[in-house]
Order: sequence, then structure tokens, then C-alpha cells
Amino acid sequence: MMSTFTSGEIGLLVTTTVVEVGVDVANATLMVVQHAERFGLAQLHQLRGRVGRGERPGRAFLIGEARTEDAARRLAALEGSASGFDIAEEDLRIRGPGEWLGTRQAGHLPELRLADLVRHGVLVPPIREAARKLVEHDPGLRGHPLLLQAIERRWGARLELAGVA
Repeated sequence: MMSTFTSGEIGLLVTTTVVEVGVDVANATLMVVQHAERFGLAQLHQLRGRVGRGERPGRAFLIGEARTEDAARRLAALEGSASGFDIAEEDLRIRGPGEWLGTRQAGHLPELRLADLVRHGVLVPPIREAARKLVEHDPGLRGHPLLLQAIERRWGARLELAGVA
């Protein structure tokens, strides 16, 4: 079906969100997403990016009932911006960062006790660079025993997950 749609043999395709994954149909100009409140921001942004890739402009209609505050915020973010960066930032505000060393991909967890990734995001690159240099110079943190103890106390066995690729 995708090849007949891509070639223009058929002009309408009704599908699941499989169209998000690597589908590039230049002549697609209209998309309707039902129950848009059930999708995440990144997925909705990807979906609406599937139309208007050719010479003609595209339109994406996101139909949904925002029954929760988070759903309303997600839909408002999409309505207000086409920037993937802005949408990702709002997604971070809504869903939270999840776990740094763990399996939860969302949630406002106490991983960072002082920092807020949205408000303090500008600090992340220089802090990351300072940490990288420290670990590059002293990989086992042997010269920083108090820092090593604090890290082990805070992160414990979850540090083993940091080596998983």
C-alpha cells in the first residue's frame, strides 16, 4: 500500500502511526490525526512533519479532546510552534527528565536536587565539559575520594547501567 501511495496510484492512505517511521511521500499534503491527546509531543511533531515535503504546502489536523492538563499543554505546544527544539523543551517541562541512570523515561524524579533542566539548561554544557575533563584526568576519581563516595552513595548499583551501550 505504501508504494501505491508513494507513486500516486492512490490518493488517500488510512494508517496507524507507522507513517512516522521513515516515510517520505513528497505529494502528501494533508494529515488528520485522531485522538491526538493520546500521543506524545515528539510523535505528533514527527507525524505532522510527514506532510508538505514536496512543492505544495502541507496541513496537519490534530483532532483530540484534552481531558488532562498535560494533554492540553501538549496540544498547545504543537499549535504554538513548529520548532522541534521548542517542542522538546516543552516536552521536558511536561514529562520531566526521567531517570539519568535507570529505566524510567519520564517523570519528575529527584535525580537533580538543585537543578532544573529547563531553567538551568544553559549550565549543562559547561558542567558536562568540566566533568568530562575531571574524569579524563582521573577516571577512577582516586584524587577526589569525597566526590567518589558521594557518587557511590547517591547512585549505587545503578552506576553499572552507565556502561551499557
